[in-house]
Amino acid sequence: MARLLRVKTGGISLIPRTKDGGKLQMGYVETAKTDWVRDALIGMAPLLVGGAVVAYIGLVQLGMIELWEAAMVGGADAAWEIFSTLITQPDIWLWFYLAFAISSTMLPSASDRRAWLPLGLVLLLLLFLSLIFGAGAWLLQNLASPFNQVLLALDVVLGITLFIHLILFFPFFVFRLTLSRLTGYQLGH
Repeated sequence: MARLLRVKTGGISLIPRTKDGGKLQMGYVETAKTDWVRDALIGMAPLLVGGAVVAYIGLVQLGMIELWEAAMVGGADAAWEIFSTLITQPDIWLWFYLAFAISSTMLPSASDRRAWLPLGLVLLLLLFLSLIFGAGAWLLQNLASPFNQVLLALDVVLGITLFIHLILFFPFFVFRLTLSRLTGYQLGH
């Protein structure tokens, strides 16, 4: 994103490292100082790209549309039948892992979000001024549908992410608890 917006980049790392306070940084891209609009767009890149990839994996590779439709139309038995078929696919676990890994790392960091507040305030100010000057009907007619589509896409991505993380919650909880008891160490909070 930085290069698309003509912002110089420095160091790039995909190797996780521990930061102050015990936080884990999954990777980073150093960028030159720029205006807050481009800074906000660069900060949104992990969420936009990660969200698109998670949506593709969830909807196409993991068959969540079919699973959802089966659950809505045929109930739990129909959903279980689709699920049983899906988990026999030869590469399903690779896609599942990729969706988990990407969805776990696509949320922007605090430094990625630093320009979001000024951008959000400017957008709210523009919306407020548009409403004051009588553009409310035009906004509703021309922007409501695209805005709704963006929210629906976000809903799909977050729903897929939640589903994947809920599936893994119990096994990881049991693994963490077992490892803590075997080692005598309290593992992460």
